[in-house]
Amino acid sequence: MLAVGLIGVVTAVLVAGLVITAVVVAGQRARTAADLSALAAAGRMVEGHDLAGACALAAELADRHEAEMTSCDVAPAATGSGAGAAPSVSTPVQVEVTRPVLGTPWTVRVTARAGGVPLDRG
Repeated sequence: MLAVGLIGVVTAVLVAGLVITAVVVAGQRARTAADLSALAAAGRMVEGHDLAGACALAAELADRHEAEMTSCDVAPAATGSGAGAAPSVSTPVQVEVTRPVLGTPWTVRVTARAGGVPLDRG
């Protein structure tokens, strides 16, 4: 009886370890996808593209990393000059990405920001 109980405990610990590992791996992959997507969107903005074109590239990159982009917008801290202000090339872009955790019904949600540096810095 003791051996059966010990096998049950060891099995439970191993399963918990595998679930924790799956969450950590999914989180890291989601962070990578979000970072790369935000950098790509910011790079497109610096090249002079509009936000829609930049976000389309970000969504494509997230998809290549088996993640789904759930939002892409001008970062809230950068909108300082009013709600209707147009983003400039130095405006940070904020991207939110979700990625499923393998073997579970859970998803990981990550937000990343990237933007250009203003040219008038002195």
